[in-house]
Amino acid sequence: MAFDVKDLGRSPGSMRTLKEHVPAPGKLGVALIGVQEGSDVGLDLKLEAVHEGILVSGTVLAGVTGECGRCLDPLAYDLEVNVQELFFYEGAEFSDEEEGEEQRRVEHDVIDLEPVLRDAIVTNLPFQPVCREDCQGLCSECGVRLEDEPGHHHEVLDPRWAALADLAKPDRQN
Repeated sequence: MAFDVKDLGRSPGSMRTLKEHVPAPGKLGVALIGVQEGSDVGLDLKLEAVHEGILVSGTVLAGVTGECGRCLDPLAYDLEVNVQELFFYEGAEFSDEEEGEEQRRVEHDVIDLEPVLRDAIVTNLPFQPVCREDCQGLCSECGVRLEDEPGHHHEVLDPRWAALADLAKPDRQN
C-alpha cells in the first residue's frame, strides 16, 4: 500500500489530502476478529511535509467481522481509527534512543501505509470480542447456547466423592 509523495517535495508546509478506498491487506486481525483480506478500507488522510519528513494523519474506516468469544455468534461492525505517523526522509539522523525504536521512512519518494494501518486497526480490535457484554456463552459440558436455555445446568459430581454417593443410594444392597 505504497503512495508517492514526490509532489510534496522537501518543502515544509506543503500538504495534500488522500481520500481513497483501498483493499485490505492480509492478516489484519486476531484469532476471532479482524478485517477480511481484500475488503474495502476507507482512507481519509492528510499528508504534510515537515522538516523531518512526511506527517500522515487522519482516519481509517474498515469493516470488521468475526465471532463472539463466548457464544460464537457472528459479529460485524465498522471500525474507525485515528492514525498519525511520521515518515522520516532518507538520511535522517537519529539519537541513540530513537534508533532503538522502529522508524518509518520515505523511500524513493514513496511511503508504505500498510504497517501503519495494521498497527492502528489491530491494536483497536477487542482481545475477547463479545456480541453483548452480558452474553452468557455456551455450556462448557454440552455446548448448548445458554441464552436459549435459561437455567440450564448439569449435575456434576466430583469423581473423588463418587464412591460415597453410591453409599447414599437407598436401593443399595449390603
